[in-house]
Amino acid sequence: MAKEYFKSKKVAFTDKDITTDAAAQQWVLEHTGQLAVPVIDINGTIIIGFDREKIDLALRDRKLI
Repeated sequence: MAKEYFKSKKVAFTDKDITTDAAAQQWVLEHTGQLAVPVIDINGTIIIGFDREKIDLALRDRKLI
């Protein structure tokens, strides 16, 4: 869902799978304290889960949309 949303907004993103990428899994643990997905990092703003309102606010704040 998040991938399609970023594509629809024409926002570049990197998709990482924490089930196969140990470094990504460690990053999520260090930054959130849990292994919830999705974890979205928009230039330092960490959003856990697909929260469209928070995503749009972070994208606007960073002038990405």
